[in-house]
This record gives sequence, C-alpha cells and structure tokens, in this order.
Amino acid sequence: MHLRLSPKIENKLSYWRLKYLPRTLFFRTMLLIFVPLIVVQIVSVVMFFDGSWSRMGRKLSESLAAEIAIIVNQAQQKNIDWKSLQNDAVQFFGIRAKVLNSENSSRYNEYHENKIVLGFLERELIELFPKAKTWTGISKDGDTLLVSVKYENVTYEFTCPKKRIFSSSVFMFVVWMVGTSILLFLVAVLFLRIQVRAISDLAIAAENFGKGIDDKNFKPYGSVEVRKAAIAFIKMKERIQRQISERTQMLAGVSHDLRTPLTRMKLQASMLIDENEKSEFLSDIDEMEKMLNGYLAFVKGETGENSININMSYLMESVVNKFKLLGVNIDFQSNCSEVVFMGREQALRRAISNIISNASKYGKNIGVVLTVYNKSLEIIVEDDGPGIPEEKREDVFKAFYRLEESRNKETGGVGLGLSIAKDVVTSHGGSIKLDGASLGGLKVIINIPL
Repeated sequence: MHLRLSPKIENKLSYWRLKYLPRTLFFRTMLLIFVPLIVVQIVSVVMFFDGSWSRMGRKLSESLAAEIAIIVNQAQQKNIDWKSLQNDAVQFFGIRAKVLNSENSSRYNEYHENKIVLGFLERELIELFPKAKTWTGISKDGDTLLVSVKYENVTYEFTCPKKRIFSSSVFMFVVWMVGTSILLFLVAVLFLRIQVRAISDLAIAAENFGKGIDDKNFKPYGSVEVRKAAIAFIKMKERIQRQISERTQMLAGVSHDLRTPLTRMKLQASMLIDENEKSEFLSDIDEMEKMLNGYLAFVKGETGENSININMSYLMESVVNKFKLLGVNIDFQSNCSEVVFMGREQALRRAISNIISNASKYGKNIGVVLTVYNKSLEIIVEDDGPGIPEEKREDVFKAFYRLEESRNKETGGVGLGLSIAKDVVTSHGGSIKLDGASLGGLKVIINIPL
C-alpha cells in the first residue's frame, strides 16, 4: 500500500531522502538496526532511572535523614550523654556525629556537592529541619558523605558511607545494558557485512561480465536469496557465452562457405570479354565481400578476446599515428601520458579506428582529444565534414544503417562502423553520443569508466 501525496510533497521527501539518508545497502540496514537500538536504550534508561533508581534513592535518603533527625533530637535533650549517643549512632546507624561550636566550621573544601546523588537527601533534610541550615557533600575520594545541620548556636556534623544513599549497582546495570547492546551491534555489523559483501561481489561479477572480464573465481555465498541470485547469474552467463560461441562458429562456417563461391565468381568474371560487364560484376563481388567482412567484424567485436591492462594513451597515439601515415590531417591532444585500465585492446582499437576512419572520409581536418578524469576517461573525435542531422544521430548506431546522401558504394561503407564502436564502448561500461563539432562537422564523444 502506497500513500499518495501531492507532487510537491513527494519532491520534497525525495530531496530529503537523497540528501540525508545513506545510499548504500550496508548503511541503510545499519540505520534500521542502530536507530531502534538507541531508542530502546534511551527508553529503558529513562524508565529505570525514573522508576527503580529514583524510588530507591528517595527511600534511602528518607531513611538516612530520619536517622539524622533522631540523633539531633536526642542531642537537644537535657542531660544527654553525648558520648553514649555517638556510640549508639555508630553502632545502630553507621553514622559518625560531631557537635561544633557556631564559630567553628567544617572543612567543606574537602567535599563537593553533587545534585544527582544528594538531591533527594537535601530535600528530605529541608523538610525535617525547616529552621536549620543544612548542607551535604561528598568527599573527593567519593566514599564518604558529609551532612551538616547548623542552628544558631550549634552545628551538628554527620559522616557516613556514600552507599547509604547511593548504590553503584545502578550504574553497573547501565554499563551491562550498554555493553551488551554494543556487543550485539558489532555482531550484527559483522554478519551484515558478509551479506552485503556477497551482493557487492555479485554486482561486480555482473559488471565485469558486461565488460568482457570473465571472473572465474566468483562463487555464490551468503544468504539463500543471494546464493540463488548468484547461481542464476552464473547460469545466465553460461547460456550467453554458449549462444555467442555457437553464433560465432556458425558465422565462421558461413564465411568459409561464402568465400569459396565468391572466389569462383571472381575467376569467372575475369574471363568475361565485355569490359563494362566484367567491371560491374567484379564491383558487385567486392561489395559483397566488404559487407561480409564488416558483418563478421561486428560479430567478432562481441567475443573472442580477453581483457587485459591497457595503456589508453599509448593505444590512442598508435591509432592516430597509423592514420597520419596514410596522409590524414589529424591533431591529437591528451592531458595524461599514461592511463591503465582493464579492457579488450583490439576491440577498442577497432572502435576508435572506425570512428576516425569515418571522420577522415567526410572531413579534411580531424581533432582527437583524450581527457582523463578521476574515475573516467573521455575521448572526443571531431571533423569539419558535413556532419549528421540531429534527428538521425541515433539511427546511425543501428547495424547496416547508411545515410544515402553521404554514404554510397563509392565510400566503401556498409553501415557497421558506428555500430561496432557503440557495441565495444557499451561492453566496457561506457557511453557514446554524437554532437555538433566546433570544426563544423560531427563530434563523437566517448566516456569510459576507469
């Protein structure tokens, strides 16, 4: 069930999701685990401190304040034996009591106030001794509690262990609760990383297969669902490879079978007496051979070559130099002398050669630029030829598509040059598009991720 909202609200929600929510599966799942865990911890701690800890602290403070009140009331009685009262306080309450003259004072600088621990006790003392000035503090070592009850002419000072009003088990409970949660969180992170790694490896294997890199070390692992997806991918890859191999073998056989009769036809045509008829016949046979070779080159670009480390700068220079030796006016520029990535060298060489060859057929001046970025490289080939109309720029990537007004039999093209180039570039995970060139003709822009 999807809650339908207005387009404006949907756009705002999409913006906030893209800006603040993590994009990877690992961190999104961690968010689903971490946020509820934190909420549960906060609620548990608040409920515990508001319930058990505050109630226990209040009861302990009431008990200690009542005992101090008993000692003070007894001390104010006439003919009281102060020594005996001190002994009884230590024996029955665990409280050491002192009586100080009003002009004397306790050494309060040895103690410090703590509202969290002493808050309940201070309120109880104020209620029990409304006419006296009370003060509470904890020693610097944190073990002793000091209570001072000061009247006009006398000050009563009481010391006792801090555990009389505070239990360290409270913090131990919090420590154990938080520590257990952290441990469970780390275990969840460990197992989740294994599952996410399995999905990531599957995505990398699929991407490599699309680039022509056969990762034979990839094996299914992880959860049952991820294993099923990985096994399905391996079977699909095997079917595609088998299909391409069978088609290539079939076309190789067809090529062999067709070349033989074409050779016989050439031999028979050469024996014709009429020169015009012989010339037309041989021209048709040559065009058939070119079409056959072009189609086989198109299919060959899909398979038959393993990926290796390629220095794209060196490859581009070698292709450009080959055309320069043929007399083509071509200018090459690059911002990097060496850029290496995994790819099929001969396929890339064929694709770039096809593009430059097309440019040399329809233009006199050619510019080639290789630009390397952090995560991609860009190849631009432009010429000063007639160009291609914008409405037909997508059609020229179709196999055997020819622009009749500029590509005819005399040019030797069969409509496969850009098809082969696009197939090679996309198989490397890249993109190719056409645009108007600054030289006035056609610009071919190739982008390949590194």
